[in-house]
Amino acid sequence: MSRTLWLVIGVISILGGIFALFNPLSASFAAEQLAGFIFLFVGILQFIALFRAPSTSGKVLAALGGVLGVFIGIELLQNPMQGILTLTMAIAILFMATGLVRMVVAFGLKGSPAFVPVLLSGLISIALAILIFSGYPQSSIYTLGVLLAIELISNGVSLIMYSRVQLLLERH
Repeated sequence: MSRTLWLVIGVISILGGIFALFNPLSASFAAEQLAGFIFLFVGILQFIALFRAPSTSGKVLAALGGVLGVFIGIELLQNPMQGILTLTMAIAILFMATGLVRMVVAFGLKGSPAFVPVLLSGLISIALAILIFSGYPQSSIYTLGVLLAIELISNGVSLIMYSRVQLLLERH
């Protein structure tokens, strides 16, 4: 990816985070509903892939993926409160995983200007995961929106710094 694209994605991430901070409840519901539609769409695509799969095992996997995707999508769309609780837990796991990955990436950038911001971004993601795990499920509705906002802003800053590193590498 070009450094300009990293920069644009970083700015969009920061803007999305600011929007989510202004209305965390709406951000929580929007994320839950979007996830429901995505699961439903992917499930339908799996069913379409079923007819193109060359082998029986491919057909079985496509059918299972389709059923699972459609089921999860419908469940999220029909029961948004339960969906928010489920997605809150999934986000906590995702924050922990991405935080650990960012820390590994940061140490690969040691000595560059991006080292500290990428390392901090990883630490923030891990701290957010711990906050979600410790407050679950009581504050999931507002917490999900706020934590998503913070994660988007942190991710945006990290991507902008990565874009700067790419610029420096291109000049040398």
